[in-house]
Amino acid sequence: MAFKSKAVDQSDEEIYASLGLEVDEYEKGPSGIPRVILVLSSILQRIINENEKSLKVSKKAKKDTVTIFHSLRAPNLSIRQYIERIFKYSSCSPSCFVVAYIYLERFTQRTGAYLTTLNAHRLLITTIMVAAKFMDHDCFDNAYFAKVGGVSTAEMNRLEMKFLFTIDFRLHVTTEDFRKYSLQLQKEGLGDYRIDRPKMK
Repeated sequence: MAFKSKAVDQSDEEIYASLGLEVDEYEKGPSGIPRVILVLSSILQRIINENEKSLKVSKKAKKDTVTIFHSLRAPNLSIRQYIERIFKYSSCSPSCFVVAYIYLERFTQRTGAYLTTLNAHRLLITTIMVAAKFMDHDCFDNAYFAKVGGVSTAEMNRLEMKFLFTIDFRLHVTTEDFRKYSLQLQKEGLGDYRIDRPKMK
């Protein structure tokens, strides 16, 4: 995907620092929350709102694919509250949230499922946990992530295995893809670019 903005000419360091992906950057913030989490939360909430509106309007034309990640009712925590909770208690690096975003897209493209309030929380705790295992040197185990995410350890294990098999264990993220998605997040955060995705699906 080509971008015609000056942001294309930015160095990797500038892009990553603007999202708080550099440790020193987000620790300086008053809230201690890296900007990538705020931007990602906003994007995911928008995608969910658009998907649910679309599904409601065209019930016959579009039907959601129900997966193991679906719950009967939406959790009480908002997407932002949930992601901030995971960040606070998991101690995973901010970069994991970019990678988790990439994993989310891979999953929804493979399954045809729409991201909604019924599946977003379970998908988030799973993709962030898997990203932390893949990206970080130190990472908590499934039992700990289960407590953070509000699910049982047995369910956390099932969610992880289902996710991994669904994406064929494609966990590797190239440097180019990481930069591309970081740039997209940065530009959305600035409000001058909108990512057009089929459905996140």
